[in-house]
Amino acid sequence: MQRAVSGLLSHAVGFLDGRVYGRRVVVLAGGGDNGGDALWVGARLAARGARVDVLAPGRTHPEATAALLAAGGRRHRVVAPGEVATAAATAATAVTAATDSVASRPLPDDRVSALLAGADLVLDGLLGIGGRGGLRAAHARLAELAPAARTIAVDVPSGVDADTGSVVGPAVRAARTVTFGTYKRGLLLGAGATHVGQLALVEIGLDLPEPDLTALDDDDVAALLPVPGPTDSKYTRGVLGLVGGSDRYPGAVVLATGGALRGGAGYLRVVAEARAAEHVRRAHPEAVVTVIEPGDATAMLAAGRVQAWALGPGIVPGPAARQLVEALVGTDVPLLLDAGGLDPFAEAFAAGFRTGGAGGGFGFTVGFGPGTGGSGRGAGRVEPPASRETLARRAAPVLLTPHEGEFTRLTATALGWDPEETGRELAADRLATVRRASGELGVTVLLKGARTLVVEPGGAARVNTTGTPWLGSAGTGDVLTGLAGSLLAAGLGALDAASVAAYLHGRAGELAPRPLAAADLPGLLPAARAGLRPGAVG
Repeated sequence: MQRAVSGLLSHAVGFLDGRVYGRRVVVLAGGGDNGGDALWVGARLAARGARVDVLAPGRTHPEATAALLAAGGRRHRVVAPGEVATAAATAATAVTAATDSVASRPLPDDRVSALLAGADLVLDGLLGIGGRGGLRAAHARLAELAPAARTIAVDVPSGVDADTGSVVGPAVRAARTVTFGTYKRGLLLGAGATHVGQLALVEIGLDLPEPDLTALDDDDVAALLPVPGPTDSKYTRGVLGLVGGSDRYPGAVVLATGGALRGGAGYLRVVAEARAAEHVRRAHPEAVVTVIEPGDATAMLAAGRVQAWALGPGIVPGPAARQLVEALVGTDVPLLLDAGGLDPFAEAFAAGFRTGGAGGGFGFTVGFGPGTGGSGRGAGRVEPPASRETLARRAAPVLLTPHEGEFTRLTATALGWDPEETGRELAADRLATVRRASGELGVTVLLKGARTLVVEPGGAARVNTTGTPWLGSAGTGDVLTGLAGSLLAAGLGALDAASVAAYLHGRAGELAPRPLAAADLPGLLPAARAGLRPGAVG
């Protein structure tokens, strides 16, 4: 605990710009170790001249409370506004130990509000990593009143599930979260990630198992990025086949082409319908463009040899798109599917893929449609093992890159999942839900969002920590598709290509003007790459 306290104290003093004397500090203290850590820090700040008030909905850590009171801090009992009268009557007759004593009357709500509004620093130690579900009424009131811009959360913001990142009801929003020993999944996932603020880790000497979720940093990405050697050519650096665009959506493949040209592959073949192809030629003369009619898989595959395919931006879902998807599933190189390629993939998976060889001829792989029986999450539907067997027989992986709405449709069509239940499960445990889908589909899944997740069929998972809400703009996902596809063609595996692409895409978004447009991103990718670490990337 004292290692944690020392690290937390350092962050608290830094948050106060090193000026402690005369500053007003409020500690939100629960009965666990996080509350004890916050109280010990409060005691040390009080000893250095800060005014420290503790707001406690119940019992607090005895030794830490005694230290704080001895240093001149004050402890107040708080209850939810509607519970004041009952709690006061109970407290007036209670006999408690000196280290847990409080005024007989709980602090009125307006005084609680005033203390928090006037605080230079609030330390949130209400709950720890064992907190589950919604906060109790008094805890929830303190979470609502804590000023986000001046709050440091101890280990995990109260009200955030440390394992899943789910948030049920009010929860503390912090400017900074100081976590101990290791990063908790809930600090990086789902709604929880939006409550954390700046995240800092204090090492406390724990002996930890291997993590089941990782996040890349600048050095990791720099080490993974492909860099051409002196004997490389445009062909040895990798060739990407990018299939996209339509008369209805000609611009999407232009954006994807911009991302692909900045991904590291040496050669780009774009396959598109006539109108979209002309847009690509005008915007990106570097790309070699092949024009096809809708659904012409033979012409698509005849565009030339590639080291990876990416399909989806600007594609209109339907029978023509499904022909293209099934033909690409039948190839032996990595395949990325996004946007208009996702629904056709789901339909083909549910029915059993109809795949052909590189020459474009088609045969049938037997699959199963809706039925009864099954087990686990897909109950109520006969599982299509032939579909997974088709994917397993591929010499290279399939990477799907849906946003949440596309993920819900994908799993409903391919696996028979109930869409409403899937939405609830994503909110409750995003990682477990994506991990289950990846395993059942037999593909790598990149689920876009505020914290993008990348999960392999075997369960390996990464969360992306770069980005900005400004990336929630039409076309940004198309740039990501091109970038990830280019990295696949350059030789990265699906997990690495997807997570590196998400990282650089997010960093480019951070560098973009506000409000950003998707077309800003390709030109910022070189700066995002160069900014990883001076000299780290060629």
